[in-house]
Amino acid sequence: MTDYVDAGGVHIARPLYDFITNEALDPDASVTAFWAGFAAIVHDLSPRRVGLLAERDRLQAAIDEWHRDARSTGTGDASGSGTDPARYRAHLEQIGYLVPAVDPASITTTNVAPELGELAGPQLVVPVTNARYALNAVNARWGSLYDALYGTDALAPVDPAASGYDIERGDRVVAHVRDLLDEFVPLIEGSHQGSRAYAVVDGELEITSADGRVTNLADPAQFRGYRGHPEAPSAVLLARHGLHLELQFDGESPVGSRDSASLSDVLLESALSTIVDFEDSVATVDADDKVAAYRIWLGLNRGDLTHAFEKQGRVIERRLAPDREYRSPAGAPLTLSGRSLMLVRNVGLHMSTDAVIDAAGQPVSETIVDAVVTTLCARSAGTLASLPVVIPKLHGPAEVAFVVELFGRVEALLGLAPETLKLGLMDEERRTSANLAACLAEARSRLVFVNTGFLDRSGDEIHTSMQAGPFVPKGELREQPWMRAYERRNVSSALAAGFGGRAQIGKGMWAMPDRMAALLAQKIAHPQAGASTAWVPSPTAATLHALHYLRVDVFARQEVLAAEPIDPLDDLLTIPVGDPASWAADAVQRELENNLQSILGYVVRWVDQGVGCSTVPDIEGVGLMEDRATLRISSQHVANWLVHGVVTDDQVRRTMERMAEVVDTQNSGDAGYRPMGPDLASSLAYAAAIELVFGGTSASNGYTEPVLHRFRRAAKGRDRFRDDAADKPIPPRV
Repeated sequence: MTDYVDAGGVHIARPLYDFITNEALDPDASVTAFWAGFAAIVHDLSPRRVGLLAERDRLQAAIDEWHRDARSTGTGDASGSGTDPARYRAHLEQIGYLVPAVDPASITTTNVAPELGELAGPQLVVPVTNARYALNAVNARWGSLYDALYGTDALAPVDPAASGYDIERGDRVVAHVRDLLDEFVPLIEGSHQGSRAYAVVDGELEITSADGRVTNLADPAQFRGYRGHPEAPSAVLLARHGLHLELQFDGESPVGSRDSASLSDVLLESALSTIVDFEDSVATVDADDKVAAYRIWLGLNRGDLTHAFEKQGRVIERRLAPDREYRSPAGAPLTLSGRSLMLVRNVGLHMSTDAVIDAAGQPVSETIVDAVVTTLCARSAGTLASLPVVIPKLHGPAEVAFVVELFGRVEALLGLAPETLKLGLMDEERRTSANLAACLAEARSRLVFVNTGFLDRSGDEIHTSMQAGPFVPKGELREQPWMRAYERRNVSSALAAGFGGRAQIGKGMWAMPDRMAALLAQKIAHPQAGASTAWVPSPTAATLHALHYLRVDVFARQEVLAAEPIDPLDDLLTIPVGDPASWAADAVQRELENNLQSILGYVVRWVDQGVGCSTVPDIEGVGLMEDRATLRISSQHVANWLVHGVVTDDQVRRTMERMAEVVDTQNSGDAGYRPMGPDLASSLAYAAAIELVFGGTSASNGYTEPVLHRFRRAAKGRDRFRDDAADKPIPPRV
């Protein structure tokens, strides 16, 4: 039973109370005043949050009713077949789903970090609950290009049986990197291939080419600094499009000893920013979980977080990387950050936590708790001038306005300057996409980030129009008019609001961490689309994706795109339903298997092991980076097909039983894995997956968190659900 402390009118779970009082608060701060101020925020803002969530439900009910009526009367919906887009749009306006159009309002945000405004480069998202991963991500500001190319399939397939250093593979990497240097930092004449020496002479970089001639960079301004002796530097710092490249020289290293110029590695400035995540990638279901997450965030901000682990018989300790020191071309000291800029992603409005109980005995909004505690932890490192806070799953401008007010209240509570808290707005819900200009206007003085995300956005697309008809297979969603309009309107709206050179425009995650050749071939589309950042699943992927920003001048692309018209709203509102009569039965079954295997593969780790994000093998064994967004789209897609008779209840249940066997087999090598079978009725994870699918239509906005949290708490033994779980009937289709 959790022990609570009465603090200023709210009840704080003892682990959270002790953490804030003894670790996060300044020693000379008034504990009484802090909790009284916290309680006031809860008292004042909680009713508004409840009203906003009720408005979501009202709108959804009205949309569901409209689609049912359209189907029953044959008047058509927005499917593209028998469609009357004007009638559909008029309905959305009438019920308040669409707000009156607003002219673009230029953002006025000040004190924006260069990584969010002036620079373009990769972004990592890391679960805050894993200290090792968090340290690795924040330290991924710089990455070895040699390692990234050698250790992945970027240039050639990886032989898992290979051991030791493959000289032929290494030489291929070195040659490829020299070609990249010719592309990104070309010489006046000649090539970096076979170069013999790099030296700093009279403030310029001189390169001795393979034939002995001495030349310089074609653009001398690309030379930014060096380390070591000017005549034989240990490192040379170059730049392109605002990103840095560091050439490292070590004639004693295995690679440098074989190189004509002793070039041992090339480091790229890679993950400019990292979102430290309290939301989709974690499984924090109670006060103990939340405090463990807050403690890691506190350590990251104070700079004293460490993590020790054993690897190949050695104990390795991770800590935050120091800054990087150089000399400028003129010889003056030059310092560059060794770490990513940290953003924090808090939990959205739809979740509450019993880590705090209000005066009426109700769990408090996790958004409110996170806003206060994550800001407090960031402030504990000293003066806090700016903190970018990403808020997910906001529906429309009224909810953005709520967050803006919450930020102001938190600043007042903690004695911060107004607008210290910056907003990263995730454009991942349909109502926000449809009213994006109005959403941006509500937060114009705080915005530093807006992005798109295929998975959550598709999940909400399906749930919002659940009753419209059967959605096309998941693989076809990306090619539908609504998705094209969504991605383009996001960039266009942000540019119209003045984001270019002032705030980040982001794109979503590359989900295949082992497919780096494909990443190099495909993810260049994101900077070409005007995105100044895009998510990648690992530090290695960040280094490879950095090549795209060296190749593409994002801000020049934005200037071109800003002159193009914004895609029509009607395209965004075109619902991607299809015609099941044209779908082959075996194709439908394969789609169902893919969805159910994905659901089970993710849920079983979440519920039984508390793993919120991991590489989950798909039905073909390809590792995919999955978090709750993946679960949302998959569960909503199956629920939609159940509603419209594309698949049957019995078909889903039988397929899910077979996919449970597949997932158990895929995880058989994991010592901590708890198999779902053969007694599926006793598996909490399996029961959670069943409820997510068959209760998908009634789940608010299609969110999976309430079900996951309940079953995870059961698995942890935090309530009595475990005792009667086996007797709980499997929910019928809604």
